[in-house]
Parts: sequence; C-alpha cells; structure tokens
Amino acid sequence: MRIARFALLLLGILFLLGVGGVYWLFFAPLVVGTPTDTFTLKIKPGMSFDSVVTMMQEDKLIRDKTRLDFAADLLGSKNKIKAGKYAIVGGLSTYRLLDCLVQGKVAREWVTIAEGKQARQIASVLQSRIEIDSTRFMQLVYDPQFAHKMEIEASSLEGFLYPETYELYWGMKPEDVIQMMVRQFKKQFTEELQARARESGFTVLQTVTLASIIEGEAVVDLEREIISAVYYNRLKRRMLLQADPTIQYLVPDGPRRLLKRDLEIDSPYNTYKYTGLPPGPVNNPGVASMRASLYPAEVDYLYFVANGDGSHTFSRTYDEHVKAKARFDQYRREVKNKMRREGDRGENKISG
Repeated sequence: MRIARFALLLLGILFLLGVGGVYWLFFAPLVVGTPTDTFTLKIKPGMSFDSVVTMMQEDKLIRDKTRLDFAADLLGSKNKIKAGKYAIVGGLSTYRLLDCLVQGKVAREWVTIAEGKQARQIASVLQSRIEIDSTRFMQLVYDPQFAHKMEIEASSLEGFLYPETYELYWGMKPEDVIQMMVRQFKKQFTEELQARARESGFTVLQTVTLASIIEGEAVVDLEREIISAVYYNRLKRRMLLQADPTIQYLVPDGPRRLLKRDLEIDSPYNTYKYTGLPPGPVNNPGVASMRASLYPAEVDYLYFVANGDGSHTFSRTYDEHVKAKARFDQYRREVKNKMRREGDRGENKISG
C-alpha cells in the first residue's frame, strides 16, 4: 500500500516536473524585456539557424541560447525560418518566437515614391528604407529583356515605376518591388487612356515620355494640360521642345539649377539639340501627368517661363516670352540680393 502511494506520488512529481519542463522550454519568456518593448531582428537570406541564434544572443535579445536551440530541434524549425526584418516584442516565449520566424511575420514598411522621381532616386529610397539591392534594381530597370517580360514595350522600365505608397518589407527582392510598381502602372494606365493614346497616334511609350516631361515641369496641377499643349504645339511645328527635365535626366548630380554647359550635352535626350520626344521617359510620372499628356488644353501657347512661385507665364510669341523671361530674371536677382542682405545682417549680429 505504501509502495503504491509512493509510486503515485513519484508519478505525480514526475508529471509536474514534465509539465513544468515543457512550460519552461516552450512557453516561458525567452526574449528579454516586457511586451511594451520592441526589438529589431534582421535575418539575411542564406543565414543558418545557428548564425541567427548566435546573433540574437550577442545582441542580448534572448535569455537562453540553449533553450531556443533545443526547442527548435524538437519542433523541426531549424530549416524553416525565413529571412526578413522582424519587430520582436519583449517577453516573447520560445514557441511564439519560433512561430514568428517560421511563419515569416516580418515587419512591414510603408514607402512613398513621389511623382517625378527617376529610377536611380527610387533605388536610393528603397535602399534606405528596406535595404534593397539598389545595383540589382537598376540593372533590372535598364534590362530590355526584363522590360519585355513585364510586357512593357520599351528598352527600360524608366517611366513605368508608378509613384505610389507601397507596403514593402526589408530584404525584398528587386524583382518583386519592380513587378509591384509596374502592375500599379498598368492599373493606372486604363483602357480609356490606352484608347485615347491610339486615337492621338501615340504609343504608350511616347505618352509616358511626354507625361514625364510634364511631371518634371508642373508644380501647379491646373497647369499640366497647358504645359502639355505647349509641347504638342512645338511638336506639330517641329520646334525643339527645350524641356529642362530632359537635361536634368542627363546630369549625374541633379536635380539642380541647370548651367549653360548642360544644354550642350550630346544625347538624344537633349531636347535643346534634337527635335521630337526623347527616346524614353525621364522620370516616373503620376496619372495626372499621363492624362494631361493625352488631353492637352486647347491653347496656342508655344513658350512658358517660371514665375518663381511654382506657376508659369505662358506666351504665344517669342517676343512675349522674352519679356516674361526678363521679368523672371529680375525676380531672381531681387531674391538673390535679398538673401545676400539678410546674410550680411546675420553676420553683423553674430560679430556684434
């Protein structure tokens, strides 16, 4: 009788120890901190489980490397963890941590690509925000075969990387990001716009090329159709477009104020030297500029010049344009002199 009671007691103790051991192994907090804490964990593609665990221990993210290693062995998780950037909550249990890594519950980043950005600028934003391989990104953008694979009839994807706010994640492949952006372009370039392009005698590439120039010029939304009309009118008359955005595309340190020597760059993109549209887009325009490129205003302007506040003065004749340009040059001089005077006053205050 005593032996039976002792055996039952022993079994009870062993059971409790087993339950306690399982709880400690899988469900006791493994990640340091409390649920109000968040830690960043970056797992690069190709990293081994041992490397990841060692990294977490060295970063003092986990309390016990052995416990995590043993639990992963029992659950068969070692070869299932996924690369990515994770937001790890403090106090997470071993089981919850492994589940997070195996399920690939990576942290998401909302990344905004503004209208009018060139591919190289987009690559820089993506490299900064999600550490994308920017070199590979640019190689794909300028790969004609990849563009063909995306069903884009162009030698590159410049112009077809639609500006939008995207939900991305760290470590994404450049291919995946580009595909996402091109899909959004196709969604925005609707059947209506395609039909309008055909009616206008424009290819999709020509439409987006003109839209990119409009995007580079327009600051005030209401002026997009007027700017479009200026370029339409110049194209009809076989005049040089003389579009500054095409030069900005050529200067390696742009965008910046253009210099006279920039206008001498020998390139088919230089619309100060060659008539017609450039070979392709010079940035990635939004839908407003694409619509403007297909629905120009019914005006007979041939010239425009900036007013210094984002708006433009439009002219029908060259004489009108020269006068408008003189007014802008005067405005620019006044602003420059004002800045110089304010700078001098600031220096005097400091020296006094």
